[in-house]
Amino acid sequence: MSLVPRNSHFPNTAALGHNTMAKDTKPEPKPEPKYKRILLKLSGEALQGKEGSGIDPEVLNRMVNEIKELTKLETQVGVVIGGGNLFRGAGLAEAGMNRVVGDHMGMLATVMNGLAMRDALHRACVSARLMSAISLSGVCDNYSWAEAISLLRDNRVVIFSAGTGNPFFTTDSAACLRGIEIEADIVLKATKVDGVYAADPAKDPKAELYRHLTYKQVLDKELKVMDLAAFTLARDHNLPIRVFNMNKKGALLRVVMGEEEGTLISKPLVVPEKTIYIQ
Repeated sequence: MSLVPRNSHFPNTAALGHNTMAKDTKPEPKPEPKYKRILLKLSGEALQGKEGSGIDPEVLNRMVNEIKELTKLETQVGVVIGGGNLFRGAGLAEAGMNRVVGDHMGMLATVMNGLAMRDALHRACVSARLMSAISLSGVCDNYSWAEAISLLRDNRVVIFSAGTGNPFFTTDSAACLRGIEIEADIVLKATKVDGVYAADPAKDPKAELYRHLTYKQVLDKELKVMDLAAFTLARDHNLPIRVFNMNKKGALLRVVMGEEEGTLISKPLVVPEKTIYIQ
């Protein structure tokens, strides 16, 4: 039996171990996204995937997972979806259908896509709300600017459907309008190509991919980014637009984190002046 003197001082190994673990398990700083609130514009055709029409569940789930990654970063997400995968009014208009009737049918197609997106988000444990610009009681909520802002601040995904609620306006116009209303930092237009090209890349494989364009350059070059009404709306309210390829895995996250992906359209970028030190 060994005796330990009363005045002996031994290090507190438990405390040392605790402190060491505390240092080792210090959490790494959370990456900060460049954009705090975005408006994501998805075309209806993107949802159909390789199918000729309708909704491809695999594509829908992949998009939902990309959006879910943004909510983990606490980026507020508003979504506008087109309806071209379910209804195309051009052929019926040529056959004599009234344009207003055709546009109303197109609005309902966007609601159907919105219902599918909301359901997929809920299944992925992402809180989401579907709003419609036309009244569809019992199906989804009526669009309310104040309610949309409140939901976004609570980190809930808000899906805006039925376009602007008026005929003769595209879903691109709806995306820019909602983006301005919710004070989004940027409109992200998801497409099947990597950005805006000088020519059709399908016809000219060597076509130049623009990394940045000003609003004026897009108009001067007559580049088909979106319809003129939508583009002018964004330009007049200084709302940046980024066109990118949603089919590229992780592209949406890279855009939100500020990486160079696709084509940015905005006012002229200000390059910071370099300070020259005279020795």
